[in-house]
Amino acid sequence: MSRTTPPRPLDVEALFPELSAYRGTTTRLHPRPGRPDVAASSVGGPLLWPTNEPWPMCTEPHSHARGRRPADIRRERQILASAWLREANPGPTEGERQLLEQLGQKHRVQEAATTDPLPLIGLAQLCRRDIPDLPAGPDDCDLLQVFWCPFDAHGPTGYSMLLDLRWRRSWEVTEVRTSPPQPQVVGFEGYVPEPCVLYPEQVATYPFAGLLPEDLCARIDAWEEALEEEAEELADDDAAVVGYQYDLSIPPGWRVGGFASWHTTDPSPMNCRTCSTPMHLLLNIDSSEWDGGSGSWKPLEEQDLPTHRSATPTEVTVGRWGELNIFACPEEPGHPHRWSIQ
Repeated sequence: MSRTTPPRPLDVEALFPELSAYRGTTTRLHPRPGRPDVAASSVGGPLLWPTNEPWPMCTEPHSHARGRRPADIRRERQILASAWLREANPGPTEGERQLLEQLGQKHRVQEAATTDPLPLIGLAQLCRRDIPDLPAGPDDCDLLQVFWCPFDAHGPTGYSMLLDLRWRRSWEVTEVRTSPPQPQVVGFEGYVPEPCVLYPEQVATYPFAGLLPEDLCARIDAWEEALEEEAEELADDDAAVVGYQYDLSIPPGWRVGGFASWHTTDPSPMNCRTCSTPMHLLLNIDSSEWDGGSGSWKPLEEQDLPTHRSATPTEVTVGRWGELNIFACPEEPGHPHRWSIQ
């Protein structure tokens, strides 16, 4: 079943005609639990990885001997999902609570040394034939595969994530690795994705307001303030105030292309460290497909589903419930990527 974004609450170009010059597109991926095929675009699904190619590893020295088992994390999610689906007495039973407590325990891998390579988790696989806004990779590569380390133990602070993006030509993979290596334990359950099929949908998008011309940004801010004042005067606490950032410009959720949101920090220049070219947003990885407020981006096909059942299909969590923007060089896609957490 396809997923369809509802029409925007207001016509933003009718309000601010200048925005037509800045209109772009982004492809909402709409990941939903399923059993993706190895050749399909997916989140957390099997990857089209050749048998004769080494699996990506984290080689930075860091502790990875203690954490939760991925199988325990997935089992915990299954128990909780089933428990809350019960019509009578929803929620975990006493026996399930005891089992959940056991599954939540951390385990130690005695033989794991800090210098041992650690298998990365295959996070996503994206193919150009499925996703309109996915650019071509280097040397006409059509398949992007995204990996990350399941521990926050990298960089100068020792508390940063590690990403690894690989491009390949899908037609060259003839023998697929069926049992890739997996980490025995992970440092954070949000690094373990649930297998999801994708329902790509291309939608219109507009830049983050802080990156628009100063006069236009000021007019948008004034318009939003007027709407908020009107809602306060009506004294309607349940009234959903439409905003440029959260309702009219940049969709939430997993998406490819378009514009990055800078709602947590001020906009930061993302120039290629190799050639200094301004980079474009390649992929946005979000902890939630829509927020719990107005929910204006919730697909038409899922309007009747409760948010707690449908807004977090991948079970991936970025930071403290944020989103990860990954940028690529438009001049040379083989140049190193950059990223930002919002």
